[in-house]
Amino acid sequence: MTAAVTPETGPAGATEGAASGMTRRQILQAMSGLMAGMFVAILASTVVANALPRIIADLHGTQSSYTWVVTSELLAMTATVPIWGKLSDLYDKKLLIQLSLSMFVVGSLVAGFSHSVGLLIVSRVVQGIGAGGLTALAQVVMAAIIPPRELGRYSGIFGAVFAVGTVAGPLIGGVLVDTSWLGWRWCFFIGVPFALLAIVLLQLTLKLPTIRREVKIDYVGAVLIMSGVSALLLWVTLAGNRFDWASWQTAALVTAGVVLLGTAVWVESRVSEPIIPLDIFRNRTVALTTVASLLVGVAMFGGTVFLSQYFQISLGKSPTIAGLMSLPMILGLMVSTTVAGQIISARGKWKGFLIAGGIIMTAGMGLLSTIGADSSFGLLSVYMVVLGVGVGMLMQNLVLAAQNDVPASELGAATSVLSFFRSLGGAIGTSALGAVLGHRVAQELEKGFGGAAGGSGGGESTVPDLSTLPAPAREIVENAYGVATADVFLIGAPFAFLALIAVLFIKEKPLRTQSGMERLAEETAAAQSAAAPTH
Repeated sequence: MTAAVTPETGPAGATEGAASGMTRRQILQAMSGLMAGMFVAILASTVVANALPRIIADLHGTQSSYTWVVTSELLAMTATVPIWGKLSDLYDKKLLIQLSLSMFVVGSLVAGFSHSVGLLIVSRVVQGIGAGGLTALAQVVMAAIIPPRELGRYSGIFGAVFAVGTVAGPLIGGVLVDTSWLGWRWCFFIGVPFALLAIVLLQLTLKLPTIRREVKIDYVGAVLIMSGVSALLLWVTLAGNRFDWASWQTAALVTAGVVLLGTAVWVESRVSEPIIPLDIFRNRTVALTTVASLLVGVAMFGGTVFLSQYFQISLGKSPTIAGLMSLPMILGLMVSTTVAGQIISARGKWKGFLIAGGIIMTAGMGLLSTIGADSSFGLLSVYMVVLGVGVGMLMQNLVLAAQNDVPASELGAATSVLSFFRSLGGAIGTSALGAVLGHRVAQELEKGFGGAAGGSGGGESTVPDLSTLPAPAREIVENAYGVATADVFLIGAPFAFLALIAVLFIKEKPLRTQSGMERLAEETAAAQSAAAPTH
């Protein structure tokens, strides 16, 4: 297989360009569209973070509503990531990314015009479906055009975009909420121009060959997976609030979830084009990185999604200040992702960063379990930096390890499986820890008010507006949310530790120097040669 070396590529550029006829310059241009798309997906979640307390208060929502506005997007993203990944092995990847961006635009517009929590949650589901496509396809496209050995360098760029989006999102959201003539609805509208820009950039710059083959989508498996996960998430969210943990509702939802997921496994093992190919888990690296991704999702999403609520309710900060207070964690994540990516590309070694990330993330979760209503920002900053550094070392490098160890024909499946389980972990973590937080808040309010708040507590208590409370009541509420948030991190810490254990058993293998499209071409040629009759 030969490729012309153009002046702007150099040897590395020729290697990458051979993947799809794209030079290094063209790859960077195409990445501009991918990065714009990823920025939109990141902005969707982060810009809302500091606005949610105000949104839920304005729409007269409950603590469970707060949790489900986050969880609904995660659930939709989780359920659809494997479908997007499978479609990427069958259809035009560029068209699929543009379709996911278009769905995101629709969801954002509906969310911005919502006048009830129910409609807001539905719009977040549509946003989640679009985000699922972006999450799976951006990494699939990167693996298709860039060799694993070079991915670290480009992952650093994505890490920077991730950090900028995560830093800018809460700040933008806080400013929009605090600006009377704009308001929280613009938190949803602001991502629309970026999504439209990404669609145009991808159309102009991304050039990938489309491999035509017979299409068979396992719709039954997709519905079973989505239904089974939804049943279990409903149980985790509602148990302890709407009904007791030991009740017939618990038995019904858990049984339904287990049966549906068991049936999904049976279906997936028998169809020719499964949504989640079970054979892929025979690969030790894929199996272990999948387990680690699930646990990272539980710990990271489950813990950090409630930090903004803690800043605003427990510490009494405005949405804008709450956005600024999240900077230390994001900066830690940005620096660790970028530096780790550069070192991995230079040295070709990656396992040490996974181990270090697991240790540091566990330490960060443990430190944050000690916070309270009187914690100083200096101490919080140190704890958040530690957590951010650990997460930054783990997330992208788990994907890199899996992509490096599978055949090119399974890149889409492997990438989407990891994204699926990380999102699943996030949805489970957000639901379960949100339920824990709601129950703990109710206990503390009942204790503080001498039982007077017992009937309105729990996950169904409304999220309080501190400005309307007298000083003594405000102090009780601030303490309740401080204690509850610390407990959330305390429960999340063991999951981070289990992710470290999983990472320890991953075997380090040299990073490949061929892109996914190059490898696919060679694998296809080898298969055709083996199948050809010999005379």
